[in-house]
Amino acid sequence: MKFLVITDLHQATDNIPWINGLIDEYSPEAVLCLGDITDMGTGEQAADIISQIKCKVYALPGNCDPRDLPQKISEVAVDMHGKSAQIGDLYIAGLGGSNITIFDTPFELKEEEIDSMLRPISKPGMLLMTHAPSYDIFDHIPNGTPVGSPAIRKIVEDFKPVLALSGHIHEDFGVQKIGDTVFCNPGPAKEKRAAVVEIAGKNVTVKMIEP
Repeated sequence: MKFLVITDLHQATDNIPWINGLIDEYSPEAVLCLGDITDMGTGEQAADIISQIKCKVYALPGNCDPRDLPQKISEVAVDMHGKSAQIGDLYIAGLGGSNITIFDTPFELKEEEIDSMLRPISKPGMLLMTHAPSYDIFDHIPNGTPVGSPAIRKIVEDFKPVLALSGHIHEDFGVQKIGDTVFCNPGPAKEKRAAVVEIAGKNVTVKMIEP
């Protein structure tokens, strides 16, 4: 099963042809969009952006997206905020927004909210897609401080997803396997970064797409 993973487009609509080019090149079953589709924009703008992607899209809101994004995109994408999906034998759980930041962005959640929304839909061996990263994994800002979510990290430790996808932190991206879980932040799509992920049972391969 193959997916194109994008995050943090931040309304860089000039990059949509590039995304569609990756779809043509890699023929993924779906696009997994990890949020920050807009840059403090509207739900209608997010829906318009997603509608231009020429593939089925499973999408989350990011912290810079509006609170009504899950509702607004529901006609053009599969809303994964606090929801799960089954694709073949692969179970996917998702949660958008971020843990609390210093920037007071539109879609922030307390750690207790993250746990209460994500834990009930989590299953062992799942594919986990979140906007915010696990604490201390692809979550370091330029001064080295980790700013990820302890609640998401605990979910990962408890359920051991085969793959944990996140975005949010533009400067700290890559692929790393810790224990049974492959972690990936593809980097911001606004900078023409993405990832192509293939999953076969417990085997995960990730190809990072760079500008």
